[in-house]
Amino acid sequence: MEFRNQIPRLSKVDALGILIDKFLSPDINLSHCPVMNGVGSVRHPGLDNHVMGTIFEELVRRFNKENNEKAGEHWTPRDAVKPMANLIFLPNADRIKSGTYLLYDGALGTGGMLTVAEKTLRQLAAERGKEVATHLYGQEINAETYAICKADLLLKGEGDAADNIGGGPEYYTLSNDAFPSRHFYNPQPLRTLEEIRADILALEKDTEGLLEEILKR
Repeated sequence: MEFRNQIPRLSKVDALGILIDKFLSPDINLSHCPVMNGVGSVRHPGLDNHVMGTIFEELVRRFNKENNEKAGEHWTPRDAVKPMANLIFLPNADRIKSGTYLLYDGALGTGGMLTVAEKTLRQLAAERGKEVATHLYGQEINAETYAICKADLLLKGEGDAADNIGGGPEYYTLSNDAFPSRHFYNPQPLRTLEEIRADILALEKDTEGLLEEILKR
């Protein structure tokens, strides 16, 4: 992230003071404590870790989308991630049992697919009356996107998950398994072509009109 190098760069272009003024503005509140006005009511509510993480994620989405020299490296749109998560979990939704699940992404990026996968699994389990616990694992070769992912998890208060994220040039998935003692896949018998066809038709029905909706934006 080269965070320390950003301060002299901002100072050199006379932007550091402007940035500090923005953070200190009375019109916003970036702390977890509410800001009160003179009559004792809340002027600006405090921000919890989840909201801060959501804001951070939106900033990542917005600026990487506008400066996307390397398409897909930093950000995959949620409109694409959600159908991908459904494609993984919907065919197995009725096989979800109460218990603990380990979720792993070997090309983590900023972590969006992993967190959406977790949310999808929890939602499907709850709809079927199952109680599940999840543990997130991942590794990412790009140091910048790895740092963004880890910061996002920490801002959301998911410190345990952040501890299971590895990143940097040495974390190339094919040559360096970051979790050799963990097993994330339980082999299952191959499904029939009819079962696969039924899943594809169900997914097409669930996403009907999605492309038109995206193109209108």
